[in-house]
Amino acid sequence: METNFSRQFQGGFKHPVKHREKAMLRAGLRSLRAQRAYATASNPFPLTTIYVQAVNSSLLSNGLRVATIQTPGHFSALGLYVDAGSRYEAGKLKGLSHLVDRLSFKSTEKTSGTQMLETLELLGGNYLCASSRESMMYQASVFNNDVEKMFQLMSETVKCPRITQEELEEQKLTAQYEIDEIWMKPELILPELLHSAAYSGETLGAPLLCPADLLPHIARDDIMQYRNTLYQPESIVAAFVGVPHERAVELTEKYLGDMEQTSPKVKPRVAHYTGGEISIPAPPPMGNLPELVHLYIAFEGLPFDDPDVYALATLQTLLGGGGSFSAGGPGKGMYSRLYTQVLNQFYYIESCISFNHSYEDSGLFGISASCIPQAAPYLAEVICRQLAQTFDKSSGGLNDNEVNRAKNQLRSSLMMNLESKMVELEDLGRQMQVRGKRVPVEEMVEKIEQLTSDDIRRVAERVLTGNANNAGKGTGKPTVVIQGEREHFGDVDGVIKAYGLGKFESEQVQQKSNRKWF
Repeated sequence: METNFSRQFQGGFKHPVKHREKAMLRAGLRSLRAQRAYATASNPFPLTTIYVQAVNSSLLSNGLRVATIQTPGHFSALGLYVDAGSRYEAGKLKGLSHLVDRLSFKSTEKTSGTQMLETLELLGGNYLCASSRESMMYQASVFNNDVEKMFQLMSETVKCPRITQEELEEQKLTAQYEIDEIWMKPELILPELLHSAAYSGETLGAPLLCPADLLPHIARDDIMQYRNTLYQPESIVAAFVGVPHERAVELTEKYLGDMEQTSPKVKPRVAHYTGGEISIPAPPPMGNLPELVHLYIAFEGLPFDDPDVYALATLQTLLGGGGSFSAGGPGKGMYSRLYTQVLNQFYYIESCISFNHSYEDSGLFGISASCIPQAAPYLAEVICRQLAQTFDKSSGGLNDNEVNRAKNQLRSSLMMNLESKMVELEDLGRQMQVRGKRVPVEEMVEKIEQLTSDDIRRVAERVLTGNANNAGKGTGKPTVVIQGEREHFGDVDGVIKAYGLGKFESEQVQQKSNRKWF
């Protein structure tokens, strides 16, 4: 019900506020000022009720799943999610996800390439195909009246692409350019190398980009073998946001109901975390940009269905981080640990960022940092000190204020992201793909709210000491990736061990691979 105060506020206080209301307002403002001592750390108001749209799901006769969320608006979002990606690649299929991604929304058995492009432009051009380690995602957003037209084109590119030799050769050239380009961008190539070292180049360590030495030899038959193996109806989820469920089922049945299950659904191998180290030389400096070296230190994290995944996500938010230059002005995560204790303390560190990757049965958690070459010998210790302090009470540990701040930031980030229909669509599709259901956002928020400092500390110790204990029975060793002169970084493993991080065997034999993936 609208209050007298809200009506006066909306009208610009045209009417005088009663003395009692003024007193209450002044008292409330004083209370808020007191609670602003730690910015977002405290929670001045009870958690607002979250209104969540119900998820409806259906299973077609061929095994294809349909999931919908009905939300009001002039636009709808739709997508197809396939159990494919670099994790599913083996043998001759290695690197093909990259090209299958590039060949999407081209000519099909029913539509020419020119017709496809022209129709997509008329529909607004808001479409994409993205390959990841565990999924191939086809997504689009259109006006409500255009949902069927877009779903028809999306279904064709998934079910019956033509894939001409001309299209394949064109995309191979584009892929080669992307491969060359990524090596000039540390923020792109180093996470790839991190996964490669962590999983010895297999399962989650398989490259997202096609290996450069395999690219010239890929033929159309290889692409079709990849599709025939992985593109089965039981491996596909059709997701819709803003489309009535009955209409979504009708469209899916119309355009994909005739797909046949020609082979069993492929189940990927369990990801076995090994840890390890990879070092590469620094690229030549570009223009007037400063010369920097880079260091990544990571440990096996948690899969997304682990009960502790919310605590680990909160820990990542608490550590936070960023670059020494804030393009949008101050105020974005400036209270996080890596800002207050690293970037504000060490002038020679250009960036320091925590990361957390969660997958179906494993994950990676750690910190990446960049600095001037002269500071490389100190970088490992700076990173390890920050990681160790999250669970070592003798060095300060965690306090309730920063934990509450991180929880508030994580909750707000989660809810604000889900205000986008495209984000909500991907969340729906991916959760249905791996869980068979969608965890409601209010349940996620409640689990984050229930976390305590002790929970964060316990999970930090579990992950950072190499005791994730996931299905793959990982080694617990650290994963290290270096870009720069290796000898300048010193004994990184020794520093990690000195801070009580990771697991180490009494005598380690380092095995190096000579294979160049990109």
